[in-house]
Amino acid sequence: MRNTLISLAILLVLVVTAGVVFAATVSTSFTSKSKTIEDVFPEEAARPPAATGAAASAQNILLLGSDTRGKVDSLDDAAGERSDTMMIAHIPANRDHIYIMSIMRDSWVEIPGHGENKINAALALGGVPLVVQTVETLISARIDRVAIIDFEGFKGVTDALGGVDVEVSDSFTTGKHTFTQGVQHLDGEQALAFVRERYSFFDGDFQRARNQQAYLKGVLNQILSADTLLDPGKISGLVSAIAPYLTVDDGFTPIYVAGLGLELRDLRSADLTFFTAPTAGTGTSSDGQSIVNLDPARMPIVQEAFRTDTLHTYQPTFETTG
Repeated sequence: MRNTLISLAILLVLVVTAGVVFAATVSTSFTSKSKTIEDVFPEEAARPPAATGAAASAQNILLLGSDTRGKVDSLDDAAGERSDTMMIAHIPANRDHIYIMSIMRDSWVEIPGHGENKINAALALGGVPLVVQTVETLISARIDRVAIIDFEGFKGVTDALGGVDVEVSDSFTTGKHTFTQGVQHLDGEQALAFVRERYSFFDGDFQRARNQQAYLKGVLNQILSADTLLDPGKISGLVSAIAPYLTVDDGFTPIYVAGLGLELRDLRSADLTFFTAPTAGTGTSSDGQSIVNLDPARMPIVQEAFRTDTLHTYQPTFETTG
């Protein structure tokens, strides 16, 4: 399975759009159509200390993107497979913003019990609990919720929105699709090709991450427009389009979804910030793998921001805001 991430923010925005009026309907539809996986967290002794004080109310939600292309029947049963990239959505205690950090799939990290390896190896080595433990070690803070999303769901979301306007930063062609620099209106099939491609770029996954964030920004702008927010039928259609491709931990209950939707109901696309875990270039591991080195000077700053719910003070070097 080639696993690739778009973003947890799409899931979050669908939750946000529930708001006061649609919360019960949307959350019930979401829960009834999505799949649930249990035992996603590592043993308590292996986890960072729980946050205290005001920071205890913050939420860290991990998204694993999965590009199965029909190769597995159940995302949570994809044993032995690798995840590609991941994102962590940090929702601060005051609920006035969402910070979404991408982690490059080839990031060279410590995988607990297995030594150093690419972060995308954690799923194959120990399933979702080891992924969570690895990410918690990386950010020095706890993950509260987990969601796995199959790429096919985003095609449905794009079409349910009537297409999405995306800012293409670099022209490229992949298969039968050509993307020209500037704003393009993408349908579902085009969007899927746009976010999947990496071989057309000299910096591969880095440009793909930028493209995924550009696509996500377009989705957010469309979802958070008045035409969508004030249309309960469209909201329900969006949830129905994405939910069958979701696998979530058993804490993603209707109560959780509706409650979070109420708390985030005033957010708009300008209230989301996307950035990438700081890197220090690429390299080669001792066993010959091509890897991405995380920045040893900036990662402790990111860890402190996650621990203390102060990501608003962090100045990322690669970010996108609404």
